[in-house]
Amino acid sequence: MAQSHPGAPSRGNAPRDVVTRAGQQAMGLRFLGDTLGELKRVTWPSRGTVTRLTVLVLALSAAMGIFLAGVDWAFSGATRLLVIGGG
Repeated sequence: MAQSHPGAPSRGNAPRDVVTRAGQQAMGLRFLGDTLGELKRVTWPSRGTVTRLTVLVLALSAAMGIFLAGVDWAFSGATRLLVIGGG
């Protein structure tokens, strides 16, 4: 007969960390219900705010892309001058 470990549950040979499928489903449903409850309490931004901030992010991303392309072009030119010479 198998001996139980100290601190093991007294209900047979079941390990302490075993969760039944029904228990997992119950925890999942509780988590889903809690999540939906939290989402109802969120103060969502208005459509105008979302649109304005989206345009801002896109504009800043395009500006950074253009800036980095310019820096890349400048470093490529400087490297070309140093390696190849005036050519």
